[in-house]
Amino acid sequence: MNALTDHRIFATPELCFASLPSGVRLPYVATGSGEPLLFVHGSLCDYRYWDSQAAALSPQFHCVSLSLSHYWPGDAAPAESVFSLQTHVAELAEFIATMDLGPVHLVGHSRGACVAFHLAHQHPALAKTLTLADPGGPLQVDGKPEASLPPAATALRAKVADLIQHGAVEEGLELFVDSVSMPGIWRKSPASFRNMARANAATLPKQFRDTLPPYTRAAAAGLACPTLIIEGERSPRMYRDNVAQLAGWIRHVDKRTIAGASHGMNVTHAAAFNRLLLAFAGAGMACSKNSNVQR
Repeated sequence: MNALTDHRIFATPELCFASLPSGVRLPYVATGSGEPLLFVHGSLCDYRYWDSQAAALSPQFHCVSLSLSHYWPGDAAPAESVFSLQTHVAELAEFIATMDLGPVHLVGHSRGACVAFHLAHQHPALAKTLTLADPGGPLQVDGKPEASLPPAATALRAKVADLIQHGAVEEGLELFVDSVSMPGIWRKSPASFRNMARANAATLPKQFRDTLPPYTRAAAAGLACPTLIIEGERSPRMYRDNVAQLAGWIRHVDKRTIAGASHGMNVTHAAAFNRLLLAFAGAGMACSKNSNVQR
């Protein structure tokens, strides 16, 4: 069965909530045993986005997927909770500490990869390995202008936010999802994915107001843990550019491409994605936190 039409990939496991010292309650699901493999979702998603990974990898790992604050099905965030990448980095660190999980094999996709990158940089003791799938966010390259989104991407996001805020949610979601993957992918996606995106649609305008910190050579070179970077062969150029640059900056890195895949690679090409993750994190179980990964 084609992964795009297989609704089983979003089968819902038992849901729990972690109460953090900051007052946030984060929804999460956990399955399996072994070293912790912690998944961080990106835009429009939540803990359900990783069900294909948890099902395949739970025999080898303790798979934990969470929903960041403001995402479904979380409680109303505390009034002082600001939707921002740094908020999500801080609460992810809190989650790992509260659940006594660290150090974890940390896996992030898209915006979630940006969260995971900054978590691993700011809290190196919490990450045993790091996997970045199509990492989102701007690049700050030495000698070039200050990092920013291309004007076309900024204009598209403004249009998406306007559509969602004025009730044209379906149109806004289709425009955004197709732009970060490939034209027509929204309508080809399973109903379960579209329902998940609808449940998280209100986060997009908040996300667009939060300027992501750029990836820099210094931060990338400062990552202490082995890192796997995965791109989709057909992913939009902005993600593949990030992958190429980060692969040149990070010291202990393995760069991989999934043939035929676009941005949602862990769903549409789950078997290939899971094989890469199993080989990489499995190797990480047998070595120390500062071991090299062969390129």
